[in-house]
Amino acid sequence: MSEKKKSLSILRRAMAGAACIVACMAAVPAPALAAPKETAAPAPQQTRHRNIIFVLVDDLRYDGMGFLQPGLLKTPNIDRMAKEGSYFPNAVVTSSLCSPSRATILTGQTARNHGIVDNNDSSEAGLTYFPSYLQQAGYNTAFFGKWHMGSEADGPRPGFDKWVSFKGQGNYWPAKAESAHSSPNLNVDGKAVPQQGYITDELTDYAMNWLQKERDPNKPFFLYLSHKGVHSDPLPPPRYAHQYDKAKFTLPDSAADTPQNNEGKPVWVRNQRNSWHGIDFFYNADVPMTEYLKYYYGTLSAIDDSLGRIMDYLRKNKLDKDTLVVFTSDNGYMVGEHGLIDKRNAYQASVRVPLVVWEPGTVPAGAVNEGRIRNLDFAPTFLDVAGAARPKQFEGKSAWALWEGKQAVTDWKPGDFIYEYYWEYNFPMTPGTFAIERDNVKYIQYYGVWDTDELYDLNRDPDEMHNLVDDPAWAAKKQELRVALYQQLADRNGRHNIPYGARLSIGAVRRDVDGQHAADFPSNWYVKPNPTDRLDPILPDSPAKLKAQAAGKPLVYTPPLKEELTRQVEGAGKP
Repeated sequence: MSEKKKSLSILRRAMAGAACIVACMAAVPAPALAAPKETAAPAPQQTRHRNIIFVLVDDLRYDGMGFLQPGLLKTPNIDRMAKEGSYFPNAVVTSSLCSPSRATILTGQTARNHGIVDNNDSSEAGLTYFPSYLQQAGYNTAFFGKWHMGSEADGPRPGFDKWVSFKGQGNYWPAKAESAHSSPNLNVDGKAVPQQGYITDELTDYAMNWLQKERDPNKPFFLYLSHKGVHSDPLPPPRYAHQYDKAKFTLPDSAADTPQNNEGKPVWVRNQRNSWHGIDFFYNADVPMTEYLKYYYGTLSAIDDSLGRIMDYLRKNKLDKDTLVVFTSDNGYMVGEHGLIDKRNAYQASVRVPLVVWEPGTVPAGAVNEGRIRNLDFAPTFLDVAGAARPKQFEGKSAWALWEGKQAVTDWKPGDFIYEYYWEYNFPMTPGTFAIERDNVKYIQYYGVWDTDELYDLNRDPDEMHNLVDDPAWAAKKQELRVALYQQLADRNGRHNIPYGARLSIGAVRRDVDGQHAADFPSNWYVKPNPTDRLDPILPDSPAKLKAQAAGKPLVYTPPLKEELTRQVEGAGKP
């Protein structure tokens, strides 16, 4: 059976008996059936080439900026950027994990198509990074910082005229020895050069030197500054080591282990509380999150300094009105929401990221733009800004008209937000996760685990506290989103594949010996033997099934197994 016929068959079975089957199928775009070639559409007309600076932070929360937490956080340069530019509160990533997200930014493709699905050294073969197209459009390009996408190797990648990077996660301070995943050296244009000091400052020094002395002043430039900070374990420089000593950080309400918070949550979520990525035992240590955040935000202060140096250079050299600056993060970061920390899952604090866009005289100043931007949209936007042709393999859409303020938010049609995370053995506590958000309603399902799915009305429940997945009033919407999610998760060839790599260790399976033990299944999953609706949970949800449940009757009556076996045995051979 072809992939297209298989998909349609699944759709029909999923909506069997439902009057809404045709409407649901019409509402979902059909999966792509042919792989796009890496050719480009005609370039739009462009009157001038503007410079572009892309600043990427690692693991910064969506609200981790001073202007969003006044009186607590100190980020004067980010705050000034937001005051002089536009802030996008609904920015999200399609995969909340370092390598897949960075690959999406660079290729303009989702993880199911670019193939970088975890942090375990996936192949970069066959991928084209958008700076290559900027080079073709006449841009001088440079990369400084954390690559951490695909190969652990730190060598120069295609698309960049200048290159400064490091192995893997890199080090805040110079490493003492070479290892498989770490080095005391930086890779500077293919040569090993010893790291001298604090990584945020050193990367900024390299970037500033390129801006001031190395780039071609006769060409527009693209600068990609990819910070190591604020990734764990965050280490602020000495000047900020005690900046937040007296700060009083608080945890989200959902961090508390209460029946109210746990109601409706999957078993894996409750189990993860006592794990490497759980608030009770995070990173298998005993540092409270309220203390950890002092180091996290102290590390951010050095990044804020870095941004300030770049912006001062632009202003002093009268480049500010000809340079687009974009500040964001590769993924979100949870600090206790639902008892979890870090990222990977599809909850809001994991998928949402900060996004500030700045270009005086072009990007509206002091604006809060509600348009939803995905990391998938950066590549097409930057090529649009440069007047470069759009490659056909790009899956996102250009947000340049929205950023300029020429397109109203109501006219920005981002479509459904599709999320994908593929299970990795290193951190086995988070299952494979797929989600869809449509009209501010989010549906989440998990792959390969015995657990519940989730449905949230973000209009009324932005903190995702009330799982509506078993609410009869939301049954039609749930099934609509299930169907849409499946179709839109098809890759460019219309396939639904679950990628996986070699398992090389047991992973971070440890739990606090004095902490919470395994969580229980939902109470309504426990039944007595021989229910008359034994088959109903297996059958696709439908209005007929919902009607039967409301009446307290089975959709398909099933007698006790012993009776059925006896009847069939005794009736064997009889006409």
